[in-house]
Order: sequence, then structure tokens, then C-alpha cells
Amino acid sequence: MKRQLLLLLCGILLAGPAWPGDAPPLPPGVMAVDGTAAPALRLNSIDGDAYDLAGARGHWVFVHFWASWCGPCKREMPAIQRMISRLPANQIEIVMVNTAETEDEVFSFLADVAPAVTPLMDTQGLVTEQWQPRGLPATFLVDPQGRIRYQALGGREWDTSPYLDFLRRLTAD
Repeated sequence: MKRQLLLLLCGILLAGPAWPGDAPPLPPGVMAVDGTAAPALRLNSIDGDAYDLAGARGHWVFVHFWASWCGPCKREMPAIQRMISRLPANQIEIVMVNTAETEDEVFSFLADVAPAVTPLMDTQGLVTEQWQPRGLPATFLVDPQGRIRYQALGGREWDTSPYLDFLRRLTAD
């Protein structure tokens, strides 16, 4: 009996992980979550353009919360800018939400670390409060039906193979 159980366990381990629904394997620091509906996200960009997450139904959305005073955010932002340039524009929508800062603070910060990023301005922090990240930076991956499927807390090297491959496989359908 022990031998059969051991053989079964070895077979499972050798076969590799079974990913439900062909979900891609998770890179370090990315967690699968329960798929609750994403909270509302209606903000203006630093350029004054209105954005509403509800209009993004039908494709994946990378929702990223950050602030200029956050050390990990500063280190991560250039990687996100490179990630954006390495993913096809129609593959995933990138939404960068600055948390409770002024336009001057955001503009100065991005000029130094990621000049091509256009953030949404949550100047009062109300949208951030609804999403409840457990710190900054925080990234949520919202599926085409508007549900949060994955979350990453803390800075990530989004422009490296594990993350780029994950996002490409995730959005390949």
C-alpha cells in the first residue's frame, strides 16, 4: 500500500503541475486570487483624459498602484516601462494609478524613472482605498469579465522572462 501511494505521488510530481483551465504557471510573487469583481476605477490621467475600467471589458487589464515616495515603486517603474514596450499594445491594457499625490510630484518622478508612462491620478486616494492594496506597489490583473484573478504585492521585474511569458500566456486567448 505504501509503495503504491509512493508511486502515485512520484507520478504526480513527475507529471508537473496541473493548471486549472490551462492557467499559466505563476512567476515569483504573483498570487492567484478568488476572482471577485474589480472595484470601480474611474479617474483622469495626468493629461486630463478620462478613464473608466468598465470600458476595458473583453480583455485583460494590468492595474498598478504606486507612489513617488515608495522606494520599491521607484525601482520597479523602469521595468514596467520596458514591459509596456515589449508587449503588443492590444495584448493587455496597462493602467498605472498614482496614489494621493500632486501632478507636480508625479511629473517630476516619472521624468526621472519612466517618462513614457501616463498615470491616472487618484489625488484623494479614494480609488486606492476601494481596491485596498496591502502596500505599494501593488498590481492586480483583471480578467476580460472584470474579475481580479491575480495580484502581486511589492516590486517585480516585470520586464524579465518569467513575468513577460506569464502575461503573454495569460492573454494569448
